[in-house]
Amino acid sequence: MADTNTTFLHDFIFMGFPRGQILFSFLIFLIYTTTVLGNLSVFSIVQVDSRLQSPMYFFLACLSLLDVCYSTVTLPAMLANAITGIKKISFNRCLTQLYFFVCFGGTECLFLAVMAYDRYVAICNPLHFTSTMNGKVCSYLVVGCWLSGSMNAVFHTMMTWKLTFCGTRHIKHYFCDVLPLLQAACSDIQDSQVVLHFVALFIGMAPFTLVANSYIRIISTILKIRSTEGRKKVFSTCSSHLIVVTVFYSTGIFTYNGPSSGDFFVFVRVSSLLYGIAPPLLNPIIYCLRNNEVKRAFRDFLTKLYISFKS
Repeated sequence: MADTNTTFLHDFIFMGFPRGQILFSFLIFLIYTTTVLGNLSVFSIVQVDSRLQSPMYFFLACLSLLDVCYSTVTLPAMLANAITGIKKISFNRCLTQLYFFVCFGGTECLFLAVMAYDRYVAICNPLHFTSTMNGKVCSYLVVGCWLSGSMNAVFHTMMTWKLTFCGTRHIKHYFCDVLPLLQAACSDIQDSQVVLHFVALFIGMAPFTLVANSYIRIISTILKIRSTEGRKKVFSTCSSHLIVVTVFYSTGIFTYNGPSSGDFFVFVRVSSLLYGIAPPLLNPIIYCLRNNEVKRAFRDFLTKLYISFKS
């Protein structure tokens, strides 16, 4: 009985942090600051600019707020661990971090699919866009994404809570995620892995299939436009989203459906880090740099801010 599960009495120890603590701490601080400021800027601009009151920018504002929450789950804790050198986390805190990370990650998977559907309706069925993507429908879609992400997180958290952890609890990662915790468990995880891959296919592959189908139809519609300028203008409204989707789904699908043992687990750990950090960091940069309306609204916002500050 000495090796029974005493998880509630002991901490987990993160084993993924590099030796260069100062450089790593500065990098995490820079990434988190850029992520929060960038996403809050996009969210604020959409709220204050009347020209950006459309479903596309409503979803963009919601995505920005989601990305702030998503990055806040892991990066501040990673920064604190790197600065202090204390790489421990209690079982309850680990499960809390796991819940919110999975919740926000799953929600973003579904959210990107909704944004792809919005672009599909706007480009392929413009005459029905107003009635199809009205305010009530958009709100229902956002709430549905959040509820589905929360249910997915509850499922994974409960599954992890039932695992048995023996001896020294080393987590080969920077934060608490599903696969590293399965690796740290000393109980049979075969059933958990099967369920994990099944849920990952539902949350990851199903939205990705919807996104792929939407963009196949979008590209087909764009190619039918005779004017070169017209094709460029229409494609510019969805190219930014396509870049974000490619980064997010490729890293996410590899993380939860790729190899999870041996030397390959190093690649899974890096992929998981990209999956949780890169999209929130890149979203405001990509959308602002490739969207003329957002850039114009941002310039007007800075101009008004400068005038009010000067006066």
